[in-house]
Amino acid sequence: MSMLRLRPEVERPHEGRAGGEPRADRTATKPPANPLRRAAAFAGRTLRGEWHGIVVDPVRQLVRRGPAALLLAVVACVGVIFFHGIAQHPVGAVAVRLLGGVQGDLPLWLALLRTPVSLYVPALDLPVWAGITQLFLAFALAELALGRRRTLLIAYASTLAGTLTVRVMLAIGPGPWGLGLPPEAGQVLDTGPSAAVVGLFTYLSVVRRAPVVFTLTGGSMVWESIAKPNLAGREHLIAVAAAVVMGLLQLRADRRRQARRPGLAEAPAG
Repeated sequence: MSMLRLRPEVERPHEGRAGGEPRADRTATKPPANPLRRAAAFAGRTLRGEWHGIVVDPVRQLVRRGPAALLLAVVACVGVIFFHGIAQHPVGAVAVRLLGGVQGDLPLWLALLRTPVSLYVPALDLPVWAGITQLFLAFALAELALGRRRTLLIAYASTLAGTLTVRVMLAIGPGPWGLGLPPEAGQVLDTGPSAAVVGLFTYLSVVRRAPVVFTLTGGSMVWESIAKPNLAGREHLIAVAAAVVMGLLQLRADRRRQARRPGLAEAPAG
């Protein structure tokens, strides 16, 4: 009889809470989160991650590696200043044009030969000193975040993509779709590091998931190209597109590499 009296006492906690409401039902009636608060939290996480990816990590690399980590940025700025100074004299202008002057109507082999030097030849219609800061910042951040080899690859690939696509547009010629270029556009001197700068900033914003940096750099170039359509604007659009593709391919390769690591780690244990 004593055991029969204890059983209801044991089973009583399992019957539910006051009012017959289960605990799960009470938690399910929580009010939804405020959309503005969720948006603010998302923006805060994005900006925090972007700050660490674009600023904090490169600064840490600079502290760890020292000033030698900025070699590409210094060489790029010195090269632009050097060629700009030489181009101020008539004989120097001819030499700069022969070494780094790229035009759409040049033979392809000659254009490819001059393209690396054309990165250091500033455009004649743009103030060189205004672009030195952007040039240094782009190469410095890229060299610290990506490494020297990949920085050179992205800068050269972005410039080369614009140079080769212009030749395709010249071959298409002017048409109703606006994709081609007239023959006289092939005589325009196509030099300067602007395509490399745009490509580096865009690639960094993709691989580091930095939408603000993309809006301020690649996005601004897209808007400028739409507002002022010219040869340089088209090359900037092509550089942005090429850098986005290279960044997405890099992210895909990184995900595949991370997916293979657990399998490689478990193989010796089996």
